[in-house]
Amino acid sequence: MDYERLYKEAAAARGAAYCPYSRFAVGCAVLLDQGGAGGGVYVRGSNVENASYGGCICAERVALVKCVTEWAGTPWACMGIVGGLQEEGQGDPGSKLISPCGICRQFIREFAIPEFPIVMFTVDGSQHKTMTLAELLPESFGPDHLQQGSVKN
Repeated sequence: MDYERLYKEAAAARGAAYCPYSRFAVGCAVLLDQGGAGGGVYVRGSNVENASYGGCICAERVALVKCVTEWAGTPWACMGIVGGLQEEGQGDPGSKLISPCGICRQFIREFAIPEFPIVMFTVDGSQHKTMTLAELLPESFGPDHLQQGSVKN
């Protein structure tokens, strides 16, 4: 896995975040698994806030909606996430890793296999941690519980 490229894609997505209320910018990049060598295709998402708050959407769900609607049937290799206050990221050693929120974890579960790797980066990219979806959402509920098929990426 090319962690540097994954970080750069997620960080670039973070730069497009619309977060005037929380000022907490998050970027996400999903690497599509197209088989073979090469740079691969990265699908980016940024968090988008709304004055009503209920209309906000996380970066992970933005990226995944694009994957599902624009790249239907293409498997996913991994996801990278970077987030923090907009003022962070200028080499701030205090940056922390962030993980997907609960609703994003459940949203990922709808479409990804339990072994799907999620890489969480600090804002400056100096640290990262990889966890699988199963580690982030153990004993999860999903489409298989409803005895309906779902495309697994």
